[in-house]
Amino acid sequence: MGNITKEQIEITKVNTSKIESIDFNNLAFGQVFSDHMLTCDYIDGKWQMPKIEPFASISLMPSAKIFHYGQSIFEGMKAYKDSNDDVFLFRPMENVKRLNISAKRLAIPEIPEDYFMEGLKALLDLEKDWIPTKEGSSLYLRPFVFSTGEGFHASPSNAYKFILACAPSGPYFSGKVKVLIEETYSRSANGGVGYAKAGGNYAGQFYPTQLAKDKGYQQVIWTDDTSHEYIEEAGAMNVFVRINDTLLTSPISERILDGVTRKSILDIAKAEGINTEVRKVKVSELVEAAKNGSLKEIFGAGTAAVISPISGFGFRGEDYEIPEIDNAYATKLKNRIVKIQTNKTDDPFGWRVKV
Repeated sequence: MGNITKEQIEITKVNTSKIESIDFNNLAFGQVFSDHMLTCDYIDGKWQMPKIEPFASISLMPSAKIFHYGQSIFEGMKAYKDSNDDVFLFRPMENVKRLNISAKRLAIPEIPEDYFMEGLKALLDLEKDWIPTKEGSSLYLRPFVFSTGEGFHASPSNAYKFILACAPSGPYFSGKVKVLIEETYSRSANGGVGYAKAGGNYAGQFYPTQLAKDKGYQQVIWTDDTSHEYIEEAGAMNVFVRINDTLLTSPISERILDGVTRKSILDIAKAEGINTEVRKVKVSELVEAAKNGSLKEIFGAGTAAVISPISGFGFRGEDYEIPEIDNAYATKLKNRIVKIQTNKTDDPFGWRVKV
């Protein structure tokens, strides 16, 4: 099948919308879902035509391979609406490309780019009224793919389903978080699937994160899988460290996700004249900077939260607080990104895409 347009996508609408029952001024993150979703099935060796249908439950056989071998990938995106009622996406092709990088690593057939983008545009045309306009809110978009083929044999599936669902959401985090530097468990390892947005990556984080919560922390900072010498990510986000006036972040690798927000922060920081370094950061360097006062900020970066400041960290039984400062990079960079996303400022990078 050749390239498609959004007009070719079959739409089945709900009989009655539930939008009137939603309090858009008090939205939790990812708890409320819009009326419709985009679906597309991979059958007989090819992706079928995408379609839009009412948001509803899915029926699968107990023998579906997703339950046994975990072929599941996802992305996180947001749609925004400005004061003129125009709808925008932020660097959507980066998400399409990364979804297919994840697909390839998990032996899942890649999604045609036009199926993804034209399907998304058609869905947003239909769900436009579900995009909240309250500051800090957005329509969170969750594209995901999972295996639906049946059988207990340990092999790739022969059938898959791609779904794109929408969740009008408020802010992901409120306030700063305190983290524990993890030295026992690893988020990922060399040769593994750490660079992919595979569902199992996140399942594996829950247990050590709960152990940290039991100790009074909200999240963990992951370290490398062999020596645990270097910091790599913060929870499910990329991590940034400011020492004096230099902003540091780890290089992407087989273990570290190539975050869209991460690369946007680096570009904006450079444009703002902030000195940046992409290099490995030792835990010992972080501790020493905290002790001598040169550690000014730590923050996580990702689609859901954009930027999440970290108020302090624990390491080997010691807690290190990070004092609040004026003109924090986290605040400055987040404001710049959000204003680009919501069409409140110019976009010299060409990231904002009008739907």
